[in-house]
Amino acid sequence: MNNEYLWLLLGLTGQGIFSARFIVQWLVSEKEKKSIIPVAFWYLSLLGGLTLLVYSIYKRDPVFILGQSTGVFIYARNLYLIQRERASRFAKPNQVSERGIS
Repeated sequence: MNNEYLWLLLGLTGQGIFSARFIVQWLVSEKEKKSIIPVAFWYLSLLGGLTLLVYSIYKRDPVFILGQSTGVFIYARNLYLIQRERASRFAKPNQVSERGIS
């Protein structure tokens, strides 16, 4: 197995993880009968985005480096905001936000 094959495998794995987030989102939305973005969506986005970023850096592709760098920041920020909201909810039990308890 040569080096290029391993990098191709990494890129395909990253794309698979990145694409899986939409399947997860679709399945959860179908189950709830409304559009939902589950936390798993953001974790898959971050993991897939980081994997694709590494691959694009190896390929020296500035278009994908810029796109994945921006995306990774947004996915990490969303996970931070979710974590902060959960921590706040545990600090103040039984508090209901405008969107309800989730």
